[in-house]
Amino acid sequence: MRKTENTSGLPFMKMHGLGNDFVVIDQRKGSAPLSAALVSAIADRHWGVGFDQLAVIEAEDGADARLTFYNSDGSLSAACGNATRCIARFIMDETGQNALKLVTERGLLLAEDAGNGLTRVNMGAPLLDWQEVPLAEAMDTLELPIEGAPVATGMGNPHCTFFVDDAEAIPLEQFGQRYEHHPLYPERTNVEVVQILSDSEIRLRIWERGTGITSASGSCSCAAAVAAARRGLTGRKVTVRVDGGTLEIDWRDDGVWMTGPTAHVFTGEFTQSFLDSVK
Repeated sequence: MRKTENTSGLPFMKMHGLGNDFVVIDQRKGSAPLSAALVSAIADRHWGVGFDQLAVIEAEDGADARLTFYNSDGSLSAACGNATRCIARFIMDETGQNALKLVTERGLLLAEDAGNGLTRVNMGAPLLDWQEVPLAEAMDTLELPIEGAPVATGMGNPHCTFFVDDAEAIPLEQFGQRYEHHPLYPERTNVEVVQILSDSEIRLRIWERGTGITSASGSCSCAAAVAAARRGLTGRKVTVRVDGGTLEIDWRDDGVWMTGPTAHVFTGEFTQSFLDSVK
């Protein structure tokens, strides 16, 4: 693992995109495995640092970096759009580049400087077939046989998008827990509650799989925008209003592009005694 001078601890960075927060561990100069127990310990907001997702940066031939994402319960996540933007901004600031190639379990993602301090990432083409989401059995992903007739979308991770008249009226904690574990989703699912504000703007509230309520989520924003466009409720380019602010989502022929702000809050280090305390 990467170490600072005269220490045996584990350096990390704390970042966020619209309050959707991350611990980022840079292992481009050497790596060590992260156990699910260690990830969960770091995620604890009282005993650790706390995060919605943890991201690991590693070196990758033919790309600028490889990114691996973990949920706060220690499980792996194939996609994390806001963390991808945060890390892209960090690497662009570090290298002076205006465009990057980043490898994730989702595949090769392109990132670029969008100007005015904003960062844009292509999250890839949405997965619309039931097997790709994935769902437990064959069905139309545009209207699931669940109360509320939500839309299923894959963005490297599964999504279940409900359209409602008033997003604020939904008791999200109970609602999200209920549908994250729905039997139609064998890998569990992210849950989005969407209110249509206009043909170019939506209000989104988010329950993330393995994490819970979050103030923002890049992949959830992409999935919600795709679902709204597929239903004919909006165009393919929308402003997504989440609890933490706004993201711009543009579903193009080459993928779903997401643009928004990032923040590098602080750099720290997990002490060796903390690492040794995790069994």
